[in-house]
Amino acid sequence: METNRQKKIGSVIQKDLVDILQGEVRKNGISNLVISVSKVSVTSDLSIAKVFLSVFPQSKAEEILIAIKSNTPLIKHDLSQRVKLQLRKVPNLIFYIDDSLDYIEKIDNALSGKENPIENPDLLERRKKS
Repeated sequence: METNRQKKIGSVIQKDLVDILQGEVRKNGISNLVISVSKVSVTSDLSIAKVFLSVFPQSKAEEILIAIKSNTPLIKHDLSQRVKLQLRKVPNLIFYIDDSLDYIEKIDNALSGKENPIENPDLLERRKKS
C-alpha cells in the first residue's frame, strides 16, 4: 500500500518527467512520436522510482525504451534540477514500457466478439488440432 508521501513524490516525478521527455522529443524535431508517463511507483524507502511509459506508435516502443535507459543519468540530473526544492534526493529511475493499453484492447476485443473462440476454435491453445 502506497503512503501519501510516496504518491505525492510519484506525482511530482511524473509531471516533471513528462515535461523532460516531451521537451526532448520536440527539441530533436522528432515527429509522429508520443511519449507519456502513465504511472510512477516509488518504493517505501523512496530510493527507487519505477516509471511506466506509453509510447505511440507501439512499434517504436522498444527502441525508445533503450534510448531512454541509456540516457537515464542525464534524465535524472535534469529531473533533480527541477525538483530540488521539493526533494532532497531524487530516487533512481527504472523505466518500463506500460502495456496496459494492449491488455485492455485484448480484453475489449474478446468481449466484443472479435475473437470469439466458439466461432474460431483455433484461438484456443488446447483446441488446436495437430
